[in-house]
Amino acid sequence: MNPIIEVKGLVKTYGSIRAVDHLDFYVEPGKLFAFLGPNGAGKSTTINVLCTLLKPDEGEVRIASHRLGEDDEAIRRSIGIVFQESVLDPLLTVQENLWTRGSFYGKQKSQLAQAVQAAMKAVEVQDLAHRRYGTLSGGQRRRVDIARALLHQPQVLFLDEPTTGLDPQTRKNVWETIQQLQLQHGMTVFLTTHYMEEAANADYVIVLDEGKIAARGTPLELKEQYSNDSLQFKPRNLEEARTTLLHRGVVWKEVSDLVIVALESTLDAFPLLQALQDNIVGFQVLNGTMDDAFVGITGKEMRP
Repeated sequence: MNPIIEVKGLVKTYGSIRAVDHLDFYVEPGKLFAFLGPNGAGKSTTINVLCTLLKPDEGEVRIASHRLGEDDEAIRRSIGIVFQESVLDPLLTVQENLWTRGSFYGKQKSQLAQAVQAAMKAVEVQDLAHRRYGTLSGGQRRRVDIARALLHQPQVLFLDEPTTGLDPQTRKNVWETIQQLQLQHGMTVFLTTHYMEEAANADYVIVLDEGKIAARGTPLELKEQYSNDSLQFKPRNLEEARTTLLHRGVVWKEVSDLVIVALESTLDAFPLLQALQDNIVGFQVLNGTMDDAFVGITGKEMRP
């Protein structure tokens, strides 16, 4: 299967700063692709290049078989973009905003009416059609932003940190909408996010750091390679627990009344539990997370 996005040797500089440094990657059709990195890693610059908003200094990009720099108008017709900040008018209603944006695509009135209705239905905002955009909640506005990006039925949907600033329940609702679109329409979704739980649901992840690809793989592959499982337990006697761990040459940390031990493998918990069994109030063995993997790759925590 041919990639729907293919990037080779991509470079973008700002004066002496190389924001994007020889990126090579591809995205398969219909997949959820996550692009991660700390602030300043080059994520937004890369997306702006792919979406024809910036010109690269070097490299080749193809999207839906169209070559960047030669077929830019065809690329724009193939993609939808949800920016970090909304581009809709707060004083217009949802329907008025969608009609205004949809008119840019040169559709006849009947076609535009169908496109607006289909976009609102896809993200379930029909009941908000006559509400002013500026009066909507954060989650409602995000769903309308996605509807705007769907008006021309794009093959690829770019989402640049689409849920930043939303509460956890609203983020969950927005993601249910995105995943439903992906499943029902086979749409390719290209995501940047600060939330590791969102990246953990992706089909493939690339971690960018200082303009270069620091790691790539499925979420499971990244967690297996760059994170560790951990044993967490609450001891009856902390001093005795420390002595036992020192005797076994184990490195640990203490958080509140818990002792946390990083494990090379999950099975390494068994001998520790046996040695500590008379001194444990309770315990749990936790799998490594995408947060752990991200820190393992970049040495930094992801910060919104």
